[in-house]
This record gives sequence, C-alpha cells and structure tokens, in this order.
Amino acid sequence: MIVFFTLVMALIIDHFIGEPNRYHPLIIFGNVANKLEKKFNKGNDQQRFINGAVAWALLVLPIPLIYFIIMWLLPGYLVVLINIYVVYWAVALNSLNAHGMQIYHPLNNDDLSQAQHFCSYIVSRDTSQLDAQAISRATTESMLENGHDGVTATLIYFVIGGAPLVIIHRLSNTLDAMWGYRTEQFNYFGKCSARMDDLLGFVSAKITTLLFVVIGLFNSTAKKALINAYQQSLEYKSHNGGWVMASGATVIKTCLGGSAVYFGKTVVSPQLGEGEVVQSKHIKASLRLVKQAVILWILIIFVWSFF
Repeated sequence: MIVFFTLVMALIIDHFIGEPNRYHPLIIFGNVANKLEKKFNKGNDQQRFINGAVAWALLVLPIPLIYFIIMWLLPGYLVVLINIYVVYWAVALNSLNAHGMQIYHPLNNDDLSQAQHFCSYIVSRDTSQLDAQAISRATTESMLENGHDGVTATLIYFVIGGAPLVIIHRLSNTLDAMWGYRTEQFNYFGKCSARMDDLLGFVSAKITTLLFVVIGLFNSTAKKALINAYQQSLEYKSHNGGWVMASGATVIKTCLGGSAVYFGKTVVSPQLGEGEVVQSKHIKASLRLVKQAVILWILIIFVWSFF
C-alpha cells in the first residue's frame, strides 16, 4: 500500500502543480551534463566512446548511491516523502499533456506556424516545413514514446526497483535525449548513453505495450496491437520506441512512420500501427491512451497490494 500511496500522491502533485518552475532536478542535471560533455567529448572515435561511457557513469551512478546513504539515515516517514518527490519530478504526465495540447489547439485553429513552433519543442526533426498531417504524426509519435519514457516507465520502475531504479532510468533517458544522436558530435560519445537507455527501457516498454494491449481489448485492437508491436519494431530504429508506438498507434487506429528531416538528413521510418492516416485528433487520442495506461497500472498495483 505504501507503493500505491507513493504513486498516487506523486501523480496528484504532478496534476495540480506540474513540473517545478525553478530548480528542476532534470534541468540542473542537464546543465551539469552539458559542462561535462564539453570537457569529455574529445579525441578519436574510440576515446570519445570511452569518455562518453565514463561521463554516463559519473553523472548517473553517484545519485542513487547517495540516495541509499540518505535513506539509511532517515526515519521511515521521511523516506516515503522523498520517494514521493522522486517519482513526482521523474513523472511528466502534466507536462506531456501540456506540450501535446499546445500543438493540438493551433492545428485545430489552422494556425500552422504556431503548431510548427510548439512542435519544435518536443521533436528533434526539422518542423519548419511540416504540414498539418506531418505535425500530427510527429506529435502523436512523441506523445506515445515520451508517454513511456517520462510517465509509465517511472511508475513501472518504482514498483520494480524503487526510487534508485527510477533515478537511474530517468537520468539515462535524459542523457540519451541529449547525446543519443548519430551526428559527428555525438555518434561515439553518446553511444553508451543510447545503449544504456535501450537496456533500461526494455522491460518498461514491454509492460507499457501490454497495458496498451489490455486497453485495446475494449475496441478490438488488442491482438493486432501485440502483433504489430513485435513485427514493426524489428524495422524501427528504436526497439523500445517501436514497441510502444506500434502498439499505441494500433490501439488508437492510426498509422505512424514515414520520412522526416533530422539534422539536415532525410530519414524514412517504417510503418508503425494500423488504421487511418494520422490527424490532429490522434494527438488527443494518444494522450488519452497514456492516461488510461497510467490508471490501469495504478489499479493493478492497488489490487496487487491486497494479495
């Protein structure tokens, strides 16, 4: 019941307050990571890879170790409060919804330039030339993938490994978002961060997919969602993202994938999902699906706590 209470309290705080406006742990972490990258991202390809691995270890591993020391010294009720705070800053449901809706509303009002502007906040692809359909696709993909990375994975890993596992996953995912690009600057330096994010997201992506599949039982998409998650992810650049987006898109009955420009290069992604051409309505549908997955996971933990 303590685990259930911690998750619910963290979600309630996130719902009413949202992300901290000042001194957000991830912003502070990102600033430190940027400074470390400038010092470590040097040398030949092999040196950059090794330096990137060392940088990942220096940034990620000390924090859960410090957590263990602090928890050993504090009374139980303070441990619960700290755990609530850890889950609160790691989960990003309020922020995900805000980012998605600030793109959805301009699209519905035919304000393409505003939608392009806000879309650039959440994706690494070039949004300046995207039409309404392409923005809908980019945003829906982001809502599903980040719904896992920043929301369900946190809730899942707190149950599996407590706050330390939440911290390790969230920080690794942040470094992957910062360094995990196949560019000249990060191709070798960010490889360790990208691989660690793949490893740490493996279990949570599968559980998130299963949550989507259970929700798909209510609109007869469950079987196809599971099949697409397995088959379509084989061709996608991100194993974890492929599972989550393929299953999620299938449940909301749309197709994702296609061409997009990343850092001046056109990248063609395979089809993810099944259904109609993605539209702005699927942005809301993807957000609704993530929220339903959160509720389902909380209900599972509530029932599990009695047995």
